[in-house]
Amino acid sequence: MIDQLKQWIEANREKMEATYHDLHALAEVSWQEHRSTAYLCRELEAMGVAYETFSDSTGVIAYAGEAEATPVVGLRADMDALWQLVDGKWQANHSCGHDAHMTMALHALRCVKELGVELQGRLKVIFQPAEETGEGARALVQRGVIDDLDHLIGIHVRPYFEVPSGSAAPAIRHGAIAQVRGKLKGEQAHAARPNLGTNVVDALSLLITAVNAVKVDPTTPMSAKVTMVKAGGDNLNIIPDEAQFGLDLRAQTNEAMEWLLARVLQAIEAAATANGAVVELEPVMQLHAAVPNREMEQLVASAIVETLGEEKLAPAPVTPGGEDFHCYAVEKPGLATTMIGLGTGLSPGLHHPQMRFDLGTLANGVAVMAASAIKLLGHAPKNNS
Repeated sequence: MIDQLKQWIEANREKMEATYHDLHALAEVSWQEHRSTAYLCRELEAMGVAYETFSDSTGVIAYAGEAEATPVVGLRADMDALWQLVDGKWQANHSCGHDAHMTMALHALRCVKELGVELQGRLKVIFQPAEETGEGARALVQRGVIDDLDHLIGIHVRPYFEVPSGSAAPAIRHGAIAQVRGKLKGEQAHAARPNLGTNVVDALSLLITAVNAVKVDPTTPMSAKVTMVKAGGDNLNIIPDEAQFGLDLRAQTNEAMEWLLARVLQAIEAAATANGAVVELEPVMQLHAAVPNREMEQLVASAIVETLGEEKLAPAPVTPGGEDFHCYAVEKPGLATTMIGLGTGLSPGLHHPQMRFDLGTLANGVAVMAASAIKLLGHAPKNNS
């Protein structure tokens, strides 16, 4: 079967790249992936694959195999683009590779179908909206999309400094992320009589110092920093009474994030209110760190070796970046998951407006995803030896 798979991959490289270009041109921000959803539906219809959409949301779920068959294996691809300044123009831009991820998941499904693999279970391909907001995976969990899943595989293109181009890693060690917005309220006064007011700039200063002073375990990567502040108006002779601030927290494990978030919020409450100001906090986003599954990593590693070669098997990169893919494993304990790290020669880096990668590596991602699905579900068709 691996020989047939490799032949199929070589024969379909141009189709993969054409799909990528189509999806790249349809870049849309989170929850607005309407054209991308429609495109995927047309492609699935042409393939003769069953699928469903949502009346109140973007996203597509495709199926292969009998409805009640088990086990159920999922392939997941995110759909949304970023809103950023590109060559002097604000626009939706696929600088995180989600166009590539959709391409690879779609063609992995095509590969399994056109090879005539006899599925001993069901294959479920999840095209997920709104990864960049941290809300997409959680929304699909609430819809029950993963209720029947036993295994779930994701994929993400990696920059040149994480995974060598042409190689692939069986997992990505994403960290946890928490983002928080806050407001400070004080009391206005004339700048000549600061004793009559409560200066929120003073509170901001104490707050920033307190966040930076939180002592962390040096054996576990983590960080907390204030990344946005706004206070005061155009008049410099007024004690300002309102301020806004934002925080970004990172930790390599979910346990470390739980500890860090509690300590930082405690420090903020104590410092920001020391001069009489009132603080309000609002969680914006929280992404879980990767939940390693050794059996899934071993299975995907074997798929990488068989399709790309043993020399192309790379170690799992450790990154402070986050991914809402890991929400699935946290929300459904027992769900076996892993995310393939695909070496693509990507530069200058993810989320850069001029991000580029070697389109020839799309075929590698399709091969590894398809081979992994076949290992979990498939047998060669009866007319093949």
